[in-house]
Amino acid sequence: MIQVQNLDFSYSKKSQLFSQLNWESRTGNIIGMLGKNGAGKSSFLRILAGLLFPNSGQVSVLGFSPEQRNQTFLSEVFFVPDENFLPGYLPAERYQQILQPFYPRFDSEIFTRLLDRFEVDSQEKIKNLSFGQQKKVGLAMALSSGCALILLDEPTNGLDISSKSAFRKELISVLSEDQTVVIATHLIRDLENTLDRVMILDQGQIKLDADLSDLADSLHFGVSQSEVSGAIYSQSSALGVQFIQERTTQAQTVVNLELLFEGVTSGVPIASFLSKTNSLTA
Repeated sequence: MIQVQNLDFSYSKKSQLFSQLNWESRTGNIIGMLGKNGAGKSSFLRILAGLLFPNSGQVSVLGFSPEQRNQTFLSEVFFVPDENFLPGYLPAERYQQILQPFYPRFDSEIFTRLLDRFEVDSQEKIKNLSFGQQKKVGLAMALSSGCALILLDEPTNGLDISSKSAFRKELISVLSEDQTVVIATHLIRDLENTLDRVMILDQGQIKLDADLSDLADSLHFGVSQSEVSGAIYSQSSALGVQFIQERTTQAQTVVNLELLFEGVTSGVPIASFLSKTNSLTA
């Protein structure tokens, strides 16, 4: 679905953001792209959407070069930026009616149900909605679009706790097996129990790219009252010492995404402890 080869990208008069970056993705995954603020998450999504152009290298999405903005490509990719992109003078229902013809598999029934689930008044002009409600309209559009690739930039930013929970549930229930979602976020806890795969972007490179199932098979996550011998990574917390170990005979544990992220961005070579057949590294 996505192939990125030797990607170089920089903004004018700024230092290089990506250098010789490589990445690929298959169909049918919910992928979390994690990174600190300024790591380039939003820029990477915009390159995939064809809104920013590489300085060099090749990017292929659904067999198309995004920067060419082919009509078929545009009908199969839906991008929701972090900032509001909706026309304020229209109510959500009218905006959906205008946009729907551009997406062949758009499901208006799902859109109506999602707005109801998100408690958004479809008849109210978008400019009169709060930032969080406007974000919900954009997410409802994306999840109703039927697009093969959905790109979400900080989708839970501005949502309250109940709305975040509703978003996670709807994301899982609405998607079909032939759809792929890439979610860029620094709010790691908001993605728990949602992702199939995690990609960590740091210092212009992809430091880890692996399925959650492979991480759970290969690594043991735990908490101890003291330092653990042989830990790959550990840090103190209010609960004690949180740690990551290579899994041998231990029972499988839930992947602690926050601890994993801290370990990877601290320079720990987590990828070297994963199954070579199931993990993808840059």
